[in-house]
Amino acid sequence: MEATSDSVGAVAKPLTKEITWRHSMNFAAATGDANPMYLDDVREDGIIVPPMLSVALTWPFGEKAEDFWSPDEFPLHLLVHQVHYTEQIEFHRTMKPGDAITINAEVATIQPHRGGTYFVIKFRAFNQAQEPVFTEYAGAILRGVKLLDKGAGQDALPPTPRFHPDGGPIWENHQHVSPLAAHIYDGCADIYNPIHTSRQFAKWVGLPDSIICGTCTLSWAIRDVINAEANADPTRLKRLGCRFTGMVFPGSDVTIRLLGKTEQEDTITNFFEVRNQDGKRAISDGFVVIAK
Repeated sequence: MEATSDSVGAVAKPLTKEITWRHSMNFAAATGDANPMYLDDVREDGIIVPPMLSVALTWPFGEKAEDFWSPDEFPLHLLVHQVHYTEQIEFHRTMKPGDAITINAEVATIQPHRGGTYFVIKFRAFNQAQEPVFTEYAGAILRGVKLLDKGAGQDALPPTPRFHPDGGPIWENHQHVSPLAAHIYDGCADIYNPIHTSRQFAKWVGLPDSIICGTCTLSWAIRDVINAEANADPTRLKRLGCRFTGMVFPGSDVTIRLLGKTEQEDTITNFFEVRNQDGKRAISDGFVVIAK
């Protein structure tokens, strides 16, 4: 199969969705995050929305792509080959239940990749006051799809901070993955893909078994970094990113490792990785930028 970069710049129909307290709390529960700022609705300031809920808000653009993208501008027929590969989110303000979030999406870049074709969708989210809430760059590999040109939009992505550790981790947390984790995340986050919940479907598409959604694994890591490095205050989260480089299976174990930090004038960048049951990197090049 083949693709071109002609879709760069294609724009989807916008989506508006109100965040309910139920979805917000359920997302926190699905990712094992008992932070009272997400769950204790008798707090004086009420509850806030887990920042990672942003990936659930943008999910319909992929799950129901035909409802948002024109087949004349976007290669809908190739999406069956996509695998989530990169994620970056910049947070502009905290979300709260009751916010009506409008999301605009466009194809930011399409590039050749050794595994096929790499493309990134840029999502810009605004609240009911037209204030920016978050900007997400979700990247995927179209496996086995050859790009016929040199690509386009290479300069559209924000720079990614890198870190090269020269020693062991600052800390690491070990977590057992419940055999039901994929189903709980599917239902509570409202992020549906049968490769995560159907062993039959996962094997049909060539996977060894059903796998945990990458954004679920990422949410575990963000939870631990916020708790340890931001004094459990998610409002200090400014930016995050990573590459998804390995599979996590239900019923296995993962290790979340903080590798190092760099300090800027107003922020601290924390670098992390997640190792799977085989000791391989399920998440690589992870970073979390936290306000001081």
